[in-house]
Amino acid sequence: MWKLVSWLIGFSLGAAVGALLVILFAPVSGDQMVTRLKQGWQDTLDEARQANIERRVELETELALLKEGKNV
Repeated sequence: MWKLVSWLIGFSLGAAVGALLVILFAPVSGDQMVTRLKQGWQDTLDEARQANIERRVELETELALLKEGKNV
C-alpha cells in the first residue's frame, strides 16, 4: 500500500513541476495559453461526443438486427 501512495505522491509532484515548467517557458502569453487549452478541450469533447453518437448508432443497429433474428 505504501508503494502505491508513494508512487501517487511522486507522480503528482512530477506533474505539478512539469505543468509549472510548461507555463513558465511556454512561447505564448498566459491568455493565449488558456485560450488554446480551452479550444483543445472543446475540440476533444466534440470529437468524443461524435464518436459516442457513431458508436451508439452501430450498437442500436446491431441490436435491431439481433432482435430480428439475423446474425451480425
